[in-house]
Formats: sequence, structure tokens, C-alpha cells
Amino acid sequence: MTEAEKAQKIEALRAKRQELETLLKQTDNAKKRDRIIAKIETTEEKIKKVRTGQRFTRQEKRDMVAYSFIAPNFIGFAVFTLGPIIFAFVLAFMKWDGNSPIEFAGLNNFVEMFANDRFKASFVNTIVYCIATVPLTLICALGLAVLLNQKIKGRNFFRTVGFFPYVASLVAVAAVWNMLFSPQKSGPINMILYNLGVAANDLPKWAADPNWVMFTIVLFSVWKNMGYYMVIYLAGLQGINAELYEAASLDGCNSWQRFRYITWPQLQPTTFFVTIILTINCFKVYDIVYMLAGGSNGIVNTSAMVMVYHIYEEAFRNWNLGYASAVAMVLFLMVLVITLIQFRGEKKYAN
Repeated sequence: MTEAEKAQKIEALRAKRQELETLLKQTDNAKKRDRIIAKIETTEEKIKKVRTGQRFTRQEKRDMVAYSFIAPNFIGFAVFTLGPIIFAFVLAFMKWDGNSPIEFAGLNNFVEMFANDRFKASFVNTIVYCIATVPLTLICALGLAVLLNQKIKGRNFFRTVGFFPYVASLVAVAAVWNMLFSPQKSGPINMILYNLGVAANDLPKWAADPNWVMFTIVLFSVWKNMGYYMVIYLAGLQGINAELYEAASLDGCNSWQRFRYITWPQLQPTTFFVTIILTINCFKVYDIVYMLAGGSNGIVNTSAMVMVYHIYEEAFRNWNLGYASAVAMVLFLMVLVITLIQFRGEKKYAN
């Protein structure tokens, strides 16, 4: 760069700095002033860079160091997560079996999807599963957290027991669960019901019965996952100021009133977080359905099929990868819409 070009560039940067300084004097908003000051400092760095002939400004060197730290993780994310996600979105409009050349299908995958009875069943079952599982898990987790937050004997032991199903192997606990809820009369749960007076022909078949399978899956999901959300609620409960309870006791409030007017309002941010995470996890359910309702051949019937299993079935059993990607896109949009609705009510609900 010649001296004339340097002088011209410095003059342009100085003019820009002057404009920013003028704008700074006219601005009263604190956030806008901070942004303008940052721009002025950046402009000063650029003037110094041109004047001294440096290759990078001090801020640019700092940025390069920062980017070098996040680059390995970002590259891994881009290659193994972001890339496949983008490819899946593109594949939703294609026809491909993983072997033949990819063909453009337009909206045919979506037309085929909404005419597919198995998709319709998976869509309805996923909604039913979420509507049943989310509130039940919230209630059980909150109830356990409130109970185990009291000063009771063996509190730490019971907390561990409550959390254990979440960390236990799904295969092991599903096998035990299937044994307990065996459709035969000799199954422990059915044996109890029989001794209580339920006729042998009226005993529920649990996961083997299309009318009971979703109830069984919901029951299992609540039992397995409530310990994790109990821990989150316990963290929220321990963050509540004890002086609030002391003041309420002095005012003569009973346990229900303390929970209603102190505990629940203070836990609303925690409940909002738990609701978001639990809803997303419910839409992603696959392993529980597969283990409980998959049967000996691993094929789930329409009474228990959920959307993630339908994606797996079409992608890796039928090798209809374009159609499976279209279903995945619909699932993504469902989760996105529900999450946006929940965030829309965040100020009213969580604050």
C-alpha cells in the first residue's frame, strides 16, 4: 500500500470515527452508547493498523486466539452434526435408498407421508404420549422433591433410590418391568390384581394389549425419568430463601399455603426449564417404546408406534431415506413450534 493510499484510508477511518463520536454525544441509551464506544475503539485499532503497517490489530489477534480454542469443537460439530442435519433437510425432498442415485422428489415424500397410516398412528401416539407423560412426570418429580427436601431419616438414601431408575440400564429395567407386568395371570402385578378380585379374563395384558400398551409405556417413562427431574427440583427448592417460610409460619400459614404461595411461585423458572426439556425428550422417545413394545422381532405395531420409531423403520428397514428425512423434518417442526409457544409464555410463566 502506497503512502497516498494509507493517508486516504486513514482519513476515511477518521471521518468514520468523527461520525461515531457525534452519534455518541446524541445518544442517551446506555446499550447503544456501549455499542458505539466499541465501534470507536475498533476504528482506532484500524487507524493504528494502517499507520504502523501491522498485519493484524490487537483485537484481531485476540479474536484469532479465541477462535483457535473453539475451532476443534466447532469443526467436529460441523462435520458430524451440522452437516448431517443440513443433508437430512435436503434429502427430505429427494428419493434415495442409500445405493441408487439420488432423485429429486419435490413434495412427494410429504404427500406419501400424510397418506401413510403408520405415520398417522405414530403422529397421534407421539402427541398422546407427550400429553400424558409431561404432566405426570412433573407432578411425581415435584412431589418427590418436596418430600425428600424435608428433614426425614434416611433422606439421602431415598434420594439415591429415586434417582437410580434414571441411571440404570434401560435393557435391564425394561426386562424386569416386562416380567413384573407380564400379561399372564402369574405375573406379579396381575397376580395382585387377581387376588384383589379382578377376574382372570379381565386382567390387563399391559404391553401385549393394544389398548394398554401406551398406558404401560407412559407408566414406565414416568417411573424411569422422574428421578432426574426430581434432582433438578431439589436444586430449585434449596435455592428458596428459608426466611420466606419462617415469615409464613409466623403468619399462621399451613403446609399447603406455604407450598401454594411460596414454593410454587419460586419454582416456576425451574418448572419452565423442566417442561421444555421434558417435552423435547418426549418427542424423541424411541428406546422405551422399542424395549417394551418391540416384541421378539423388534417390530412395533401401530398402537405403540411413535414418530422416531417410524423414522427408524423407514430409514433402516425399508431404506426409504428421503421419506424418513421428511418425517424427521415434520418432527423437528413440531418440536420447534411447541418450544416457541412455551418460550412465548416464558415472561408470564417463569418470571
